[in-house]
Amino acid sequence: MHPQELSIKDFTYDLPEEKIASQPLEERDASKLLVYRDGLIEESEYSHLEEHLPENSLLVFNNTKVIAARILFQKPTGGVIEIFCLEPYEDNHDYALIMAKQGKVRWKCLIGGASKWKSGSLEKTTVLANGESIKLAARLIERLTETYVVELSWEPASLSFAEVISSMGSIPLPPYIKRKAGETDKVRYQTVYARHEGSVAAPTAGLHFTPAIFEALKARKISQAYVTLHVGAGTFKPVKAASMAGHEMHAEWIDVSLSTIQTLIQKLDDGIIAVGTTSVRTLESLYWMGARIFNSPEIEVDQLAIRQWDVYEAPLMGVTLKAAEALGALVAWMEKNGLDRLITQTQILIAPGYRFRIPIAIITNFHQPQSTLLLLVAAAIGSDWKRVYNHALANDFRFLSYGDGCLLFLDRTR
Repeated sequence: MHPQELSIKDFTYDLPEEKIASQPLEERDASKLLVYRDGLIEESEYSHLEEHLPENSLLVFNNTKVIAARILFQKPTGGVIEIFCLEPYEDNHDYALIMAKQGKVRWKCLIGGASKWKSGSLEKTTVLANGESIKLAARLIERLTETYVVELSWEPASLSFAEVISSMGSIPLPPYIKRKAGETDKVRYQTVYARHEGSVAAPTAGLHFTPAIFEALKARKISQAYVTLHVGAGTFKPVKAASMAGHEMHAEWIDVSLSTIQTLIQKLDDGIIAVGTTSVRTLESLYWMGARIFNSPEIEVDQLAIRQWDVYEAPLMGVTLKAAEALGALVAWMEKNGLDRLITQTQILIAPGYRFRIPIAIITNFHQPQSTLLLLVAAAIGSDWKRVYNHALANDFRFLSYGDGCLLFLDRTR
């Protein structure tokens, strides 16, 4: 069955409000860990994660960093307008360069209270601890289908956009956390390995990891690799259509180095574990990009992006390449084109019926009912997702971004 025909009502469960974690635990690695393997469920803690992973395996992390994407402007009349920076509206898609831009940038944004913003610029001034003032102005450029293009400019123009937004904005907590972001969230809604700024939501499976966990993994010869997928607000977009055919999956930018892809090839036989759904989507997208290249070696980089249904339809449907072959083709293509980084988009939707090519297991949090993230979990372990979630609900696991998590070993026969 094509995933377009799936009914989202088949992927729901009752999530009481009290099961949603509104605050992080005091210690990151004290979170509970549900381990699902060969149909069996076991309870553990993240502090013992290494005990459940194969020696010599490879963990793949998303090292994106959440930006302070919510900026509040107060009009002279007293009304408040919120600008939520979603993604750059630039020809260049290298987030590092965009975050380093000085003077002004254009971003695709959501606007709260847009009806109050008829014309003109919005302005905001803040004073830093060193006494320096930053003046930020927002100008409405264009209205798109669901978003707006906003030009943000500032003085002193010598400051980077990264410096400005970290001073003027606030961390965008998920909508189901019913409180304002505080000082604690600046640290706890980031992974300890966050490096590349650009996300408006954390890759939450990684929030549980600590230096102590990394030391324990090292002792078992379990290594790490890092990819970058900048998480968009679309990750929280509910599926409102009756069937998946009516839902548009969010597209996100990925940035993966040539050396990381070479590492993936080397570690396929030892086992690759994806930390988070964003890492899963990145890894699987790399496979399909390699498959495209294998079939069309002269393909251009702007033809590599994976759209929502691509992997379920011709010419990718029915591809039988091994992971090493697909990733090998991607490496050879990058070397031929002089690329040491691959920057492109993926809109891949992983749903029941999908067969995973790269990871043997997924580490992930517990997700919202009727969400595309829950569809990915169902693709990984089949109808047992209901048993896993029912066990978590009955045994005081904490749900969603600041909640507990699970280690799911895939049924690779699917």
